[in-house]
Amino acid sequence: MNNRDFLMEIGVEEIPAEHIQPASAFIENSFIELIKQQRLGFETLRCGSTPRRLALYVTGIPERQEDMEIVRSGPAVRIAYENGVLTGAGLGFLRKNNATEADAHIQSTDKGEFIAVRIRQAGQATADLLRAWLQKLPAVIPFPKKMIWNDPALAFTRPIRWWLLLWGGEVLSYVAGELTAGNVTFGNRFEGLGTKIVVDDPAGYFDRLKEHGVIADRQERKQAIRAQLENMTLADQGRVIIDEHLLETVTDLVEYPNACVATFDEYYLRLPQKIITSTINQNQKYFGVMLNSEKGISGDVDIRLSNQFVFISNGDPQHQNKIRIGNEKVVAARLADAMWYFDEDTKQPLEHYVAKLDQVVFQSELGTVAEKTQRIMAIGEWISHSLKLSETEARQAKRTALLSKADLVTLMLGEKEFTRLQGYIGMQYARASGEAEDVAQGIYEHYMPRGQNDRLPASITGAIVAVADKIDTVCGIIGIGMMPTGSADPFALRRAANGVVQIIASRGWDLDLEELIDHSLHLISGKAKGCIKHREGIIGFFRQRINWLLQQYGMEYDVIDSVMHIDAGQLNDLIKRAQAVQAHKTGANFIKLVIGFKRVSNIIRDCAQIPTLDEALLQDKHEIALHQASGKLYQDLMSPLNDKDYMNVLDQLVAFGREIDTFFDQVLVNCDSEQLRLNRYALLKRIRTLFLRVADLALIVVDDRSK
Repeated sequence: MNNRDFLMEIGVEEIPAEHIQPASAFIENSFIELIKQQRLGFETLRCGSTPRRLALYVTGIPERQEDMEIVRSGPAVRIAYENGVLTGAGLGFLRKNNATEADAHIQSTDKGEFIAVRIRQAGQATADLLRAWLQKLPAVIPFPKKMIWNDPALAFTRPIRWWLLLWGGEVLSYVAGELTAGNVTFGNRFEGLGTKIVVDDPAGYFDRLKEHGVIADRQERKQAIRAQLENMTLADQGRVIIDEHLLETVTDLVEYPNACVATFDEYYLRLPQKIITSTINQNQKYFGVMLNSEKGISGDVDIRLSNQFVFISNGDPQHQNKIRIGNEKVVAARLADAMWYFDEDTKQPLEHYVAKLDQVVFQSELGTVAEKTQRIMAIGEWISHSLKLSETEARQAKRTALLSKADLVTLMLGEKEFTRLQGYIGMQYARASGEAEDVAQGIYEHYMPRGQNDRLPASITGAIVAVADKIDTVCGIIGIGMMPTGSADPFALRRAANGVVQIIASRGWDLDLEELIDHSLHLISGKAKGCIKHREGIIGFFRQRINWLLQQYGMEYDVIDSVMHIDAGQLNDLIKRAQAVQAHKTGANFIKLVIGFKRVSNIIRDCAQIPTLDEALLQDKHEIALHQASGKLYQDLMSPLNDKDYMNVLDQLVAFGREIDTFFDQVLVNCDSEQLRLNRYALLKRIRTLFLRVADLALIVVDDRSK
């Protein structure tokens, strides 16, 4: 059977950058699924995408499906035959399948014998299967938004202007709306809208487009941009700041990239650097330039910016100078606005803006941002007191809390130009106002972590205010009955709660999380009267986030379950216990201990009333030995338990496991005497209670290797 190559290109008006890759990936996966379902195959597959096209080039597809033999079952033999002669039911089955009596055979199954025929089903032409797939494809590509233009039945992210479809060297006949597929595509817009490119062979598609200013292979285009950025010669030994997210975006904004250098007035370098980079990167999709530095770009470390920037042009390189002038004008206008906001805002100290926060509503039932700020201050004071901070640290944390939201009502953020810079603007204005550096840094850091991979606050002020702000939000929103669901979390409460447990854990704070929740609810109760009734729900919500955190630390699910029975409010104590159990989990002696502990738990589990241990009833020398060993163990564990040295504690418990094994080997716990039986239960309960100071080992999943 012969194979052919297949080429599809959907020509579209400029597609939004964020729509392109999901659509391209969907087309690829949909085609692969078609191949699997239709029993076909292919040799290679290559996707292409630009703002004006979505393409698929596949080699080595069979021209048609293989013929297939199928067996069709009919009625049972007792119904299909009567005295060896076909009945009406049997004949009807054969007629339905265009078969004769000679084609029939008896099929034996678990349910009995049935009449059956073998039918050879001819494979379909692949061209027909491709057309059927194409008919459904445009409607099922998952664009966030779709447009309908001259054909109500054809909705797409942007109007489709042409279809290029080749099946080998032939055009695959196909009609979509008012468009008929052909072998014509179009090059870069700078060549003119009417310049047609004829593609006679699928294999030449990518090269033909490249001749006309289009690099259709996205990965090739991305690498071309990166290479241009890395190899640019810039003034003052400057280097392009290659933002990976921006690089991905820009790759989907152009068809034939041409990196161009432009500049803005050095006057604007007075602005805080993130304002400049936000203007250049986020608003204009240009790349900033830093002056030669060993530090490079890392996190939020300040760098020495140049007044140069690099934009990726999609226009005719012959007109590069005109394009550069236009981009410089746009950047200059935006930076001029930013400079005006900055100069106007800094005429007043940052504290001046705090009073205006009473005009901003945080949440209708929880009051204004000014009221939230007061709660953050109160929670921060409670944390500072609990951590026994110095007077200076506590004062700076309180000052940070007071100023933490002040930048929200400045011109810089109020005009919605730089909303992503909240916190950073506050830090810069705090510095301009002469605030202590710890206060300024804390204002910026109190929003951290902004996401799962963001760093945590480095300053004590930032850490305290971050926890205070986030715990107030979680307790407040859940306290008014707005518990997040699986699909809806409009206040990002999971992220906020994750931040709380991450910060407390990373700093090793001896802070009771449940007491912190209670204090927060008490403060909120002035606005939300019924919030206290949601206390258990809030604690349960945080237990889920603790579970998540332990998973991030590499803890297995059964280890997590085994330690969560103890008060989860003591987060760092819980983490230490989990780490100790996880470290011991695979040890052979620990596994024996777990098996022994499960026996202890199972024996006394269903006994509702276990009396106090009566030493006078201890008769067997082995139960006396276990009692004495458990008493010594209790004394030996007091010091490491108080020091939270759970690795040491578990080492001793593992060693004690031998005593438990000997006891079970030599003593019949469920003896006939109820008095002796219950006393032995009391001995086991005492041991179990001691073990539970670390973990409920009955929840650890292990193989019983003693069998």
